[in-house]
Amino acid sequence: MTEVNPAQTPASHAVGRRTPVTNAAVLQKPSGMPVHKYGGYEAVDIPDRTWPEKRITKAPRWLSTDLRDGNQALIDPMSPARKREMFDLLVRMGYKEIEVGFPSSGETDFAFVRSIIEEGAIPEDVTISVLTQAREELIERTVESLRGAHRATVHLYNATAPTFRRVVFRGTKEEVKQIAVDGTRLVMEYAEKILGEETIFGYQYSPEIFTDTELDFALEVCEAVCDVWQPEEGREIILNLPATVERSTPSTHADRFEWMSRNLSRREFVCLSVHPHNDRGTAVAAAELALMAGADRIEGCLFGQGERTGNVDLVTLGMNLFSQGVDPQIDFSQIDEIRRTSEYCNQMEVHPRHPYAGDLVYTAFSGSHQDAIKKGFDAMEADAAAQGKTVDDIEWAVPYLPIDPKDVGRSYEAVIRVNSQSGKGGIAYVLKNDHKLDLPRRMQIEFSRIIQAKTDAEGGEVTPTQIWSVFQDEYLPNPANAWGRVQIRSGQSTTGSDGQDTITVEATVDGTDTVLTGTGNGPISAFFEALQAIGIDARLLDYTEHTMSEGASAQAASYIECAIDGKVLWGIGIDANTTRASLKAVVSAVNRATR
Repeated sequence: MTEVNPAQTPASHAVGRRTPVTNAAVLQKPSGMPVHKYGGYEAVDIPDRTWPEKRITKAPRWLSTDLRDGNQALIDPMSPARKREMFDLLVRMGYKEIEVGFPSSGETDFAFVRSIIEEGAIPEDVTISVLTQAREELIERTVESLRGAHRATVHLYNATAPTFRRVVFRGTKEEVKQIAVDGTRLVMEYAEKILGEETIFGYQYSPEIFTDTELDFALEVCEAVCDVWQPEEGREIILNLPATVERSTPSTHADRFEWMSRNLSRREFVCLSVHPHNDRGTAVAAAELALMAGADRIEGCLFGQGERTGNVDLVTLGMNLFSQGVDPQIDFSQIDEIRRTSEYCNQMEVHPRHPYAGDLVYTAFSGSHQDAIKKGFDAMEADAAAQGKTVDDIEWAVPYLPIDPKDVGRSYEAVIRVNSQSGKGGIAYVLKNDHKLDLPRRMQIEFSRIIQAKTDAEGGEVTPTQIWSVFQDEYLPNPANAWGRVQIRSGQSTTGSDGQDTITVEATVDGTDTVLTGTGNGPISAFFEALQAIGIDARLLDYTEHTMSEGASAQAASYIECAIDGKVLWGIGIDANTTRASLKAVVSAVNRATR
């Protein structure tokens, strides 16, 4: 066996040592999935694009298509009663353009449109919209459904994308364009024939699927439609460019909108509308970037209801504006009512993590998150007080909460919820928010360990009610919850001419009524001396107190940290008299030491 001299061994081979290595990323391996079947999206040649520098500073026009696009995507389409409930909700929220159905598709949609017109359910400032394909009998039936409406729009569409031209309709570009032109002319003729002067009539056209249609051809078809409609001052046309199937990144979607907006010949008389679907999961971003690129209006559904992965979510879009200080001009102040009504009408649940509206979106379980939120609320209160304002009058700035939950009708009770991942900040927040107890930091740590032991043992979430129950049992002995060696009934403190305090406390010690007396440089010090007489050696480490409310009947909370027979423990006392609150806090700690 060959001996090795350690002095001659390379450093990398020395015993107990290793060569430092860079923690480089491990290369991903091919998935084996058939990626060869799919092609990439086509980029837009627009090197001088301007949309990246834009900001959204005002709300767009909104169109809800919950009653058409959303409804046709349901497993169980809405009944007339549920449709009416949804329509009334959209009106209450402030939507001024609502697509109410596809009247030529069947009697149910036709009857619903007729019912809201005949029953006077449509406010005069609300425009209803109805969808139709470009066939004469369908157009006639569609316009007929609008008879007597005050403000109405017919929305006509036809497929312009190459796959549809080749596979579905087997038509040339000219033939497809002619369908759009003829359909537009028929809409105008039937509107003239059927609708009276009482109807303010508008027109919308969609080249379907815009995201798959060649840009120059989409423009050509839209221009041909405009040639028939003849948009001018006071006679707009709505050109809707639907991403019926989302194909590209939001940035390319924005490029397509900027290109169209630049190249439309009568742009000032065109309302350019964006209608994203969520196939790539980026519909909200696509809609926002399209607005920056020149779009005037957004079509979507509450909570993203719609075919396949859904239409763009109007709630998220509107609340995104609100969170940036832009008025969405839609009322989301009762977000839970909106969600409940939507769930009833659609018979589909809103996800608990849904932005702004989900059950858990304002909730923090993580200890570090909870601590930051609690400190954020405290800082808001301090900043408002320093400025002589209320919290509602200063800029919102609470970590992890992009908006104030109260602004959408949520209470603060669900902001912080406690489970095994939670820390002292969350528990302290619950006690301060629900019970006005502002625990000192070291007491927060002590109590959080008690709750942590409970969650580790039992699992799941600990409710605010359970937290309070554990807190009372741990810190607040009282006649209804008597435990420990000492219960005090009354106490009186007097100050002598030498500045020393003498305290007399009527108490029950180990089940026997007794009177404890002591002297010290304050009531608490005097009480510690009194406890020496019954064999309790306690020493004050920290003390703090605060009022729990304002007014003559306000109670005080006292927190005392004591060293008792080698243990360091906190106690709390609550009483209208601050001295009695302090004595109760000492007793709380003493009893915990001997429990």
